[in-house]
Amino acid sequence: MDSQLGQACCTEQSSTEWVTLLDDLRRDVAALRDRVDHLERENLGLRQQAGYWQSRHRDAVRRIGELEQQVEQLQGEKRQLQADLFGRRSETTPPKDRSNHLDDPQDDTPGPGRKRGQQAGNPGPKRRDYSSLPVRESFVELPHEQCVCPDCGQPLRLRSDTEDSEQIEIDVCAHRRLIHRRRYERTCACQGNCTFTAASVPKLIPKGLYGTSIWVEIVLDKYSSYRPTERFLASWRLGDLDLAAGTVTDGLQRLEILLRPIYEAIKKRNPDGDLHLADETRWRVFVVQEGKQGYGWWLWVLSGPDTVVYVLDASRSHAVPEDHYRAQSRGVLVVDRYSAYKAMIWVKDGVIVLAFCWAHVRRDFIRVGKGWPELKTWALEWLRRIRVLYQLNHRRLEAEKGSVAFGEADCCLRQAVAEMKAEMEMELARADLATPCRKVLESLAAHWEGLTLFVDDPRIPMDNNTSERRARGPAVARKNFYGSGSLWSGQLAAAAFSIFATLALWGLNPRKWLAWYFERCAAAGGKVPGDIELFLPWNLSQEKKKELGGPDPTEGDDTS
Repeated sequence: MDSQLGQACCTEQSSTEWVTLLDDLRRDVAALRDRVDHLERENLGLRQQAGYWQSRHRDAVRRIGELEQQVEQLQGEKRQLQADLFGRRSETTPPKDRSNHLDDPQDDTPGPGRKRGQQAGNPGPKRRDYSSLPVRESFVELPHEQCVCPDCGQPLRLRSDTEDSEQIEIDVCAHRRLIHRRRYERTCACQGNCTFTAASVPKLIPKGLYGTSIWVEIVLDKYSSYRPTERFLASWRLGDLDLAAGTVTDGLQRLEILLRPIYEAIKKRNPDGDLHLADETRWRVFVVQEGKQGYGWWLWVLSGPDTVVYVLDASRSHAVPEDHYRAQSRGVLVVDRYSAYKAMIWVKDGVIVLAFCWAHVRRDFIRVGKGWPELKTWALEWLRRIRVLYQLNHRRLEAEKGSVAFGEADCCLRQAVAEMKAEMEMELARADLATPCRKVLESLAAHWEGLTLFVDDPRIPMDNNTSERRARGPAVARKNFYGSGSLWSGQLAAAAFSIFATLALWGLNPRKWLAWYFERCAAAGGKVPGDIELFLPWNLSQEKKKELGGPDPTEGDDTS
């Protein structure tokens, strides 16, 4: 085209040729413009596609990063669950990887390597005092052929003194109590009945064959020793006492009515005081309830200053402790971080203040150390800080309040708490803090006020382990006989657990107390005595407490 323009400029051509040339040029220019427009549109489309795929690539990279973090989080949680489920070792081997323990090379506390029993180098323990037991004397004599002098054969003379020793024996023997009711007749000529018979022996269950002692043993075996009915009946059969399981079940249903007023009295007293503890554990009740699926119920453990109450309920909601603690209740409630306690109206109104458990906080750091090995060092540092708090608080509790030692321990404790709070806030301000660490510290910060109530009030325990220990017995029972087969049996279990735990707080022997109460019920015709206030531990006289008390505790370790 350039040559054609050059020729047109240099040579003379006709107008027709010029018109033809211009037409060709116009067509070429139009084609070029169309081509340029097409290319521009194609370029724009490619640019749009490139931008789209670049954005998709950025999204994919971001998504891959999120998935990698999620995979890392899930792998950590998997390791946590494996540690919780499989971390405990057999009782016959040292628990090297317990689920509530994270190995710390700087931990100098005595480990599980210490052997049980008497330790080398320590003085031997004192023998227990069994002088309160009744004595059954027995005399051991020489055989007849040995009652002569070994030298001359002259007979030996029996002396008045003896060489004495003793040993403790136990004799468990079922027997039939054959009751002979004396009969009398008139020696006069008066009108009326000529014969008089002594009164009948009181029975706990009217017209029942089994005496009070049988039912005391049944209740103790099942709800204090947590043995299934079939198991202790099998052991009794070895002693020639064969009881039917159905008879025991029927009798326990009658006993639930007798124990219910005692349970209600303990339950009424439990909210009093200014320091409480609470926890809950699973309990199965195999009854069909409208609106509820399954058989999972909950056994709440509510401890007061001098009573312990187990409340059986189908719900784990805040309504259970909320209904138990009245508007008149005051003080501190030591709990774990379960949300139901925080939702109580008494807590929201400030009537009851929640103190949280450091043992649960400690488990959070242990789970991080087990779930993410790269964060174990960080978790151990926090576990050492918590260990220091326990040690300082223990030192403060050992000292007499108001003494110099108490003041020094209190000052050190407050300083350690302040340093821990500063470290927590500093780490939370870091942008590069790992997600598991941040979650644990955010929970620690959210519960900080309740976790540090023990600093100003030494009466408040640092953890809720007391409640968990009191829930351990029902947990054993749950595994032994899988909860309760009916609602009344569940209510009887809650009542028996409450009575035995409260008696333990008062240092009373449950066997003696139960025998005393059942004998009074039998005297009342198998019904609840008229005044149950006489049987409540806080109403007993000192003489009665001593009579119903258990053995005196032995000081120090006793392996005799």
